[in-house]
Amino acid sequence: MAPAPGVLTIDLGALVENWRRVSREVAPARAAAVVKADAYGLGAAQVVRALAAEGCRAFFVANLVEALVIRDLVPDDAVLAVLNGLHPGGEGFAAEAGVTPVLNSMGQARRWQAFGRPAMLQVDTGMARHGLGFNEAAELAADAGFRAAVPLLAVISHLSCADEPDRAENAAQLARFETAAALFPGVARCFANSGGVLLGAGFHGDLVRAGLCLYGAEPADGRTEPFRPVVGLQARVLQTRTVPAGTGVGYGQTWHAPRQTRLALLSIGYADGFPRSLSGRGAVWAHGAILPIVGRVSMDVTVVDASALPMGALAEGDLVEIIGPHRPIEAVAQEAGTIAYEILTQLGGRYQRVYLA
Repeated sequence: MAPAPGVLTIDLGALVENWRRVSREVAPARAAAVVKADAYGLGAAQVVRALAAEGCRAFFVANLVEALVIRDLVPDDAVLAVLNGLHPGGEGFAAEAGVTPVLNSMGQARRWQAFGRPAMLQVDTGMARHGLGFNEAAELAADAGFRAAVPLLAVISHLSCADEPDRAENAAQLARFETAAALFPGVARCFANSGGVLLGAGFHGDLVRAGLCLYGAEPADGRTEPFRPVVGLQARVLQTRTVPAGTGVGYGQTWHAPRQTRLALLSIGYADGFPRSLSGRGAVWAHGAILPIVGRVSMDVTVVDASALPMGALAEGDLVEIIGPHRPIEAVAQEAGTIAYEILTQLGGRYQRVYLA
């Protein structure tokens, strides 16, 4: 295989261990896996296979197209649920494939009622995003025709502030959720996302939707026992060069060498999901040293100041750490002014992908 510009390593063993950990922490509730956006950019096919082999029997995606792509990989005894529900006209495809829609509006509920298949029902508890209002949920709960036609597998909602454990809104949303869920006695409750898992047993219900934590990033501040890292990212050195003091670097020459400086050009850029916002702010790691990004991140190339390393320590073709033990994904996201979700889901297709069992 020809050397790729970068290497993306995905540790499926670590991912499975993170799922096991969530399963232990929320028992007797069950842990579902959120595998939307191609499993947060890491490859839904590989992730679903690994988790299904471990015993995961509930998977969530964002839309019907994502569900149909992985449907044959999900065990027959597992639930594959579509968080955004179905666009008009998608009901027949979902029913034929055995996909479970999450009903988020009265329109979705009434269209699905005609197919008489299982579904989940989402109520809005304060995020003003997906879900029925309380009065709409009460209308469906009192509708014997709907209840007879549509077996409900779960009532769900979504936390808006789970990454901030001390926010009072978390408890307020839980109270609203419990009130709405009580309209459907005997139906499973699904409320907690990754951050909600860490809020305690009161948030766990019967099924939790684990997403970010499975992929090794921390879903909330203050976690003393981090989840196992899943992602490692390295980029190759394209070229090294020494420039005199005053040399401008990159588009717009936003950075000038304050002294004679040894530079390393890396084969990674915003086309690879390495944010342009890291220009002049981020860094990489190599041979025990942090190498700051200088100038602007461009489409295919990022330049770092390698002066902290001995002459010759970096050569063309060498790999430097972009994400890994010395550069956690949370640190990269913070430097980029974003969140780990965005870093993960933007990882491009130009890397060599290496899956570890």
